[in-house]
Amino acid sequence: MDMNGKTVMITGASRGIGAEAARVFAAAGANVALVARSNDAIAALAAQIGAKAIALPCDVASYEGVASAVETTVQTFGSLDVLINNAGVIEPISHLSEADPQEWTQVIDVNLNGVFYGMRAALPVMKSNGGGSILTISSGAAHHPIEAWSHYCASKAAVNMLTRCVHLEEAEHGIRAIGLSPGTVATQMQREIKASGINPVSQLNWEDHIPADWPARCLLWMCSSAADRFLGDEISLRDDAIRREVGLV
Repeated sequence: MDMNGKTVMITGASRGIGAEAARVFAAAGANVALVARSNDAIAALAAQIGAKAIALPCDVASYEGVASAVETTVQTFGSLDVLINNAGVIEPISHLSEADPQEWTQVIDVNLNGVFYGMRAALPVMKSNGGGSILTISSGAAHHPIEAWSHYCASKAAVNMLTRCVHLEEAEHGIRAIGLSPGTVATQMQREIKASGINPVSQLNWEDHIPADWPARCLLWMCSSAADRFLGDEISLRDDAIRREVGLV
């Protein structure tokens, strides 16, 4: 997939899937705008990538912050062609009956509101340019309840519906909206899940998780017409046929 001349904004770009996506898209020729709360991490990654990358410290739970990041991206590179909604948190993991209401809400602010804010800020820019791709990291938790993950399950289920709504409303304007359910990925989030010791996911061995560059490479493939059959829907990276099509096996 040739991304020369295209600009990609990635939230949660400081580590894991987001950081790997930045490397993969930059290697394909794209300009990459790295968005995360960790200024040092994204600044280091931008320096590693070079002139095609900018670091934009931002809390996705703030619409003003996200809108400013989109504006700076367009001012710097002239366009915004792909938005990757990757930022997400799972801590604190706790049973619903013991959950702290404020902490529960903070997870919703990042995982759900942060995705909406990205879509809301990016859509006018993309529509004025004739289209674009909005790719959002989903999860099996969007479809199945998991013990002590009520915040995460609820937010991912809502995000799945946001993708469907964007497709319904904006496909005619050239907007390609697709979700990606990557399965379990060897990232810091999985370390937090493992440390909780709650539910079967925390019992998985580290080697059971796929490397972070797999979903990153899948996101690049999702920008091609080969993924058009999934518009308004969700791709599962657990599917061996998808892995083969992307070139992961």
